[in-house]
Amino acid sequence: MTNHYYSNKPQSKSSPKIWKYQLRKKEFTFISDTGVFSKNEVDYGSRLLIEHFTEPSRPGDILDLGCGYGPIGIAIAASFPDRKITMIDINERAVNLAKENIRMNQIKNAEAFVSDRFKELPNRLFATILTNPPIRAGKKIVHAIFEESKSSLYTEGELWVVIQKKQGAPSAKRKLDELFGHVEVVTKSKGYYILRAVKV
Repeated sequence: MTNHYYSNKPQSKSSPKIWKYQLRKKEFTFISDTGVFSKNEVDYGSRLLIEHFTEPSRPGDILDLGCGYGPIGIAIAASFPDRKITMIDINERAVNLAKENIRMNQIKNAEAFVSDRFKELPNRLFATILTNPPIRAGKKIVHAIFEESKSSLYTEGELWVVIQKKQGAPSAKRKLDELFGHVEVVTKSKGYYILRAVKV
């Protein structure tokens, strides 16, 4: 368990690397490492979520849940400088990288810290929560993330999820339909679904 990207303290030997990547027509520099999700490039699902995300009408902060080394939260923070972006992950190594990437890309409206789901966010509400959930952690954890996300959204707040069809997109959509009443499939590409649920 200790070597999964959703472990609190990955045991794999650190081997950091730095690379550049363009997201939402801006170039970013990222440092990544072993023991974090998609360490060599921004994975296709996260890119799809970043590129299709639209700002909610509801005022308020945005949460990047399971931020990894930070590409989703950093790209969104750069695109929407008037919003505060909170980035959380259970993985300490990933959060340290996210903090360094925030600093390196001169992002002023984002913060990153370690949290096992919403444990370090008591009573915080968000206008939007974005997540590329840890599918390998199992359906029970992914569905708990959906349930806790709904409780952590303002009314009219939005939950955006990227998930592959083969990794359970249809069952994720059913769960979100059950929780939120209606879920929009924003786009589908290469087996990935971008789902958007609004709390009414």
